[in-house]
Amino acid sequence: MDYTTTVLITLIVYKVVLIGIGFYANQKTNSTEDYFIGGRGLGPWVAAISSAASASSAWTLLGMSGAAYAMGLPAIWLVPAVVSGYVFNWLWLAPRLQKKAKQEQSVTLSELLAHGSGKFKKPILWLCSLCIVFAFTFYIAAQFQAAGNTFASTFNVSMESSIALGTLIILIYTLLGGFWAVSITDTLQGILMAVAGLILPIAGLMAVGGFSELWQQMQSVYTGAQLQLTGEHSGLIALAFVIGLFGIGLGQPGQPHVVNRMMALRDQKAVQQARIIAICWAAIVIGGMLIVGWCAKVLIEPVANNEQALLEVTNVLFPPVVAGVMIAAILSAIMSTADSQLLVSASAMSYDISEDKNHKNSLLYSRLP
Repeated sequence: MDYTTTVLITLIVYKVVLIGIGFYANQKTNSTEDYFIGGRGLGPWVAAISSAASASSAWTLLGMSGAAYAMGLPAIWLVPAVVSGYVFNWLWLAPRLQKKAKQEQSVTLSELLAHGSGKFKKPILWLCSLCIVFAFTFYIAAQFQAAGNTFASTFNVSMESSIALGTLIILIYTLLGGFWAVSITDTLQGILMAVAGLILPIAGLMAVGGFSELWQQMQSVYTGAQLQLTGEHSGLIALAFVIGLFGIGLGQPGQPHVVNRMMALRDQKAVQQARIIAICWAAIVIGGMLIVGWCAKVLIEPVANNEQALLEVTNVLFPPVVAGVMIAAILSAIMSTADSQLLVSASAMSYDISEDKNHKNSLLYSRLP
């Protein structure tokens, strides 16, 4: 079985599983609250991994490894920068958010923010909805573009066809199962990403000869500036460079499709368990992609697009069948990330601005956007 056939078969199996999850989750979705927040019954593993996966996608796998490939040693700052966002989210924000959302019976983040604002409640809900839909339009488009480019280069098909097929599958299981389907599929995605974050750097280090040999060979493929912690920067500019990278972590607390998993946790004990899982997941995946990017720089010829380094080095490290499965997992992870943003956008358009949230057809209306 050749490489392309392996990737294609693995993708088909994966997509069938996603649709199956949608049908399964549909049985657990009986109300608007179930559809948008899973009935507040999320366990720690699903909450932690699905929130991490929904916040991570093309940028985590392709972008992080591509940054390490292009930047060299300064890319190391990206690891604590990203992980610090997870630490803040789960140590400070999650316990407070879960408790407050449960007390006020808030279904969405917008509803939680607008609670108790009196006559300003409706304008706040409309403003939040507008911000979410506007921002996520670009976010979702970026995910589809990344997946489309990768599909097109792998199967030699048009990007438009790739995006259309992936979008159709995502819409099917999201419409069927809502929050439960999205959370379960994102958990599966997160597990695949963690596996890639463990296997790929280990295989890369074995191919290079270990950490010491990797450092030695980096001397010949990176410039002197790329082997300095702050690159070509020094003094106050170097400090600004590091602080700027740490700003990446500030995006974590503000993402409604991430924090809604915290609102859906069943109790405070689940919050305490989920924080350990989520932070460890981030360290494994982000740290792993950093090492993969450095190994790729040593092992493969220069690539035209830095974000394709991960796919190229995977082909070098593994035989065709294993590489096909690994790349299929990466492609699937990228494509399925948009489901959380789509669901939150739907909640903004159909729930947050709705006048009657308890209408008998509210679940149907929730699916329509």
